[in-house]
Amino acid sequence: MTHPPNAPAASAAGGTAQTPARPAGLPAQPSPAPVAAPPAGRGAWAVGRERLREAATTEPGRLQILGAVLALLVVAFGAVTALEVTGRASAADDVVSRSQPLSADAAAIYRSLADADTTAASGFLAGTLEPAQSRARYTRDITTASRLLVKAAANTDGSSASAREIATLNEQLPRYTGLVERARAANRQGLPLGGAYLRYANQQMTSALLPAAERLYAAETARLHGDDDSARAWPFPSLALGLLALGVLLWAQRRNYARTNRVFNHGLLAATAATVVVLLWLVAAHTVTRTELNGARAHGQESLQVLNTARISSLTARANENLTLVARGAVLTEDGKNDKYEADYTASMSALTTALAAARELADDDAGRAPVDDSAARAADWRERHKDARAKDEAGDYEGALVRVVGAEDSTGRSFDQVDAALERALAHEQSEFTRSAGAARDALTALPLGAAALGILGAAGAVLGINRRLSEYR
Repeated sequence: MTHPPNAPAASAAGGTAQTPARPAGLPAQPSPAPVAAPPAGRGAWAVGRERLREAATTEPGRLQILGAVLALLVVAFGAVTALEVTGRASAADDVVSRSQPLSADAAAIYRSLADADTTAASGFLAGTLEPAQSRARYTRDITTASRLLVKAAANTDGSSASAREIATLNEQLPRYTGLVERARAANRQGLPLGGAYLRYANQQMTSALLPAAERLYAAETARLHGDDDSARAWPFPSLALGLLALGVLLWAQRRNYARTNRVFNHGLLAATAATVVVLLWLVAAHTVTRTELNGARAHGQESLQVLNTARISSLTARANENLTLVARGAVLTEDGKNDKYEADYTASMSALTTALAAARELADDDAGRAPVDDSAARAADWRERHKDARAKDEAGDYEGALVRVVGAEDSTGRSFDQVDAALERALAHEQSEFTRSAGAARDALTALPLGAAALGILGAAGAVLGINRRLSEYR
């Protein structure tokens, strides 16, 4: 079979038609150019780095980079300063409004419990019919302790050591009050069992309640020390960043002067001024804060701790003195040679003397020393009257000893009340000193976070305007 003339022949192998021949007279069509692949490694980061390198080779480009760096440094300085100072201001506020009040409340819980125990023993010694004044004081102490426990629980982390001690106190306090009520009921009936119940109540107080209250006080005092340390710490990152920003700003202005012979660039000068103000403010505020916190610790916090120790020692001594007459020698020391309550009284009075001497050394003015001196004088009277009461008791004159201990005039109870009142005045004075100094420390930092942030923004704006002023000369 023959093909028609000029007809393309089919491929014998594959049956595919051949490409038609190009008509005569038409120019050859160029082949499409292949699409070039992007060079290896030329991603967005590489392109940006290349553009940055090209910009750094021209003066306008270098000025733009310098302006961005200056603005970033000044803004970062203001932001870091605001952040750090906010943390320290919060810690200083915690010292004034949370930590120290909680520490004081923990001490008040201990004092209320110890005073309740002392008052219960005093009321028991007064006879079968407890005086109304003694009953009211005991009720007030228990109510105060219960109220402060509720307050402490509301302001304490539920998983903390303080929360565990509060739970222990809430559990043991009803047991103690129940024993006291049994002692009172037996005493009204003239039963000797009342003395045994009162000793059990005292044992419950000294072995469970007071140790838990002491641990609570230690935990809250440790929190106070932690907040105090946080508030007084120097903000070294802020200071370092501020000095770096100031150094770069000074270098930029020197560079500007070297290239233009212009002494001042108003934008850069404003940025420098803002940085210097924040730096000086930061140093001054923290210096004031540390100084005031040092004063609060030395003349308030430490004095309060020593005075609380003195007051607790006086309460313990008074409780042991009363129980000496309640037990009538039935409870001895471990070696069996001496009356346990008399030995505990002696130890507590020694601790009171030591604490009063320390409190006088810490007192920094006459208003603080006067009540401490008064307390020491009344404590000396207390010892003399106690010796007289013990002499009468050992001579078999129980009624005479009882009058010397719980009588209305010239008794050890009268001396104890005078010591306690003087210590309360000293505590009130030192508390006011602490609150004043710690409040001044907090106030020194109050406005700094907002001021640092605002000046940082203004300084960055000044740096950008100053650089743009130079850039406009190239347009």
